[in-house]
Amino acid sequence: MKGTGLLKLLSFSMLIGLFAVATVSCSDDDENGNVGYGTVTGIVTDYEDTPLDGVTVSVQDMDATATTASDGSYTIQNVPMDSRVITFTKLQYQTTSATLTADRYVNGTAMISVSMDYANGVISGTVYDARSNYAPLSGVTVTLGNEITQTASDGTYKFEYLSIDDYDLVFSKENYNDVERTIYATDFVDGVAVLDVNLGEDILLPGKTIYELQNADKWYYNEYRGGRNAQEYPHWDWSVDYMCALDFWGNWEEQNEGTTLRTRNDGSEQNNPADMDNFDSYVYGSKLITADNYVLSLNVRTHNADAASPAYFGVQVIDLSDANPSMVKLNTYTHGSDSYSDYDFDLSAYIGKEVIIAVGIYRAETGDYWKQLCLRAIRFAHEKVEGYGWLPGTQVISGMQLPIEAVRSTMPHTKKSFTGLGSITGFDSGSSWQAYREYREIDHVALEWAFVPLLKDPEPHPSEGYLIKTRSNELPNTMIPEAYLYAKFNIEPGCNNLNFRTRNFSNDPTYFKLLAITMDGSYEAIDPYTYPAGATNEADGCWSFVHQSGGGSNLDDYALFQYDLSKFNGQEVLLVISVHNGQQNGTENKLVMRHIELN
Repeated sequence: MKGTGLLKLLSFSMLIGLFAVATVSCSDDDENGNVGYGTVTGIVTDYEDTPLDGVTVSVQDMDATATTASDGSYTIQNVPMDSRVITFTKLQYQTTSATLTADRYVNGTAMISVSMDYANGVISGTVYDARSNYAPLSGVTVTLGNEITQTASDGTYKFEYLSIDDYDLVFSKENYNDVERTIYATDFVDGVAVLDVNLGEDILLPGKTIYELQNADKWYYNEYRGGRNAQEYPHWDWSVDYMCALDFWGNWEEQNEGTTLRTRNDGSEQNNPADMDNFDSYVYGSKLITADNYVLSLNVRTHNADAASPAYFGVQVIDLSDANPSMVKLNTYTHGSDSYSDYDFDLSAYIGKEVIIAVGIYRAETGDYWKQLCLRAIRFAHEKVEGYGWLPGTQVISGMQLPIEAVRSTMPHTKKSFTGLGSITGFDSGSSWQAYREYREIDHVALEWAFVPLLKDPEPHPSEGYLIKTRSNELPNTMIPEAYLYAKFNIEPGCNNLNFRTRNFSNDPTYFKLLAITMDGSYEAIDPYTYPAGATNEADGCWSFVHQSGGGSNLDDYALFQYDLSKFNGQEVLLVISVHNGQQNGTENKLVMRHIELN
């Protein structure tokens, strides 16, 4: 039963009456500087404000404890009036602490009341020994925050009385590499999260076991651009630099010249031996290789390198479908110039497979060895790609720079819900990478969909949503967009309805369309079955609208466009959301990506 204010008032009044007659041995420090002693009291409730009985209350460095009564109250006397931690514990509740300081005492009494969260969560699992045919492994130390346990003879472990939350766990045992895993609140089912772990697995890339590689980010798309300096606006502008949102290991930095891999050279790392087999730093992901994208091209330059002492770099591949996966080195190249050059790698041996691709820099010398490889582009195609050009191939729509080869080889997305919001609202080339790194944690549309700045750059991270936009005063064109986003999905029941929340910022209408492209290159503009008042069907499948409501967390104030994709059930379809110059005016027309969801 939920507690009432009257109950607390009566309890508090009774306690005040007790305080009035209580004798305090000393209410002030004595002349020798010794602290006095007072009384600590309070009420403990649960998250629904109901009094909790049976809570053990203990004071730091004191043997005396108290237990809360049926009304949640407790009292501990003769407590030194200095700084102490008060701890509240009860089975199936999360332990809670409060700091008691001398200034909390009034007439010798300090009131410390707390609320405790119900904690019925359990994390359990089994640790297996990869070196012994995955037999259960005992004696493994499992650390969760301040709690530590060890696996039993059958390899099992358990943490109880946890709140449903995110937790980081570390598994360690002598002569084994530590393994770190994360349990998320969404992993708890009926209060229980099960996490099994393998220790002793081979390290196939520095710092990465098979398990970690099996959970690698997917490289859904065929082009990743790096660097903050515009080279060929808008295709290579800082605002379209999302390579820095990929997964890196070692020493890397977002620089003007490219997303930069660096040899590790801090402090004791200068003593690292030369190693031309294992990367010193690298970026990696899981990529499906097809006949349309089996050539990997890198556009690079270097820092701290020259022809006499170049940077060494290359590509490594791991096929996790092999019975005994191993790392395969492809070409090793050298580069020692501040001029950009293009290098290619043949992945034809992996056509039809999804494999781990790692691009990295090697440490060719020991000592004070400091080389930097600036990655301007990572691109996959059916031929070598050079310079700052677009992906090669036969365009689905002439002038749109979307080749059918890219359509076919884009990987179907595994996620279905995408946000356009982020907490970082700064807007310049120097801080953009911080926002892009945050995109990894929130399924942001700018990272999870491929952005093509055909004629206009985006506004990457405003609080209203990710913006793609048009130029001003340009001639109308409802066929070729100014910019667009695309992603591929397996269309089927449960994934054949698209909800798009958006808005604009002008009294001039924004023109956009949803285009569906099938794997044979056929395309169709899809009309929404739900749309805001005043939205109009225009030429070439575009829709125009004016809707300035929305912002912050007001999701319901944004315009809603809904699309039925059930006609494509059983097919892979590339979905394109594009913004167009529908009419000539003096403003940039902006299309806000607030939320996209397939259900």
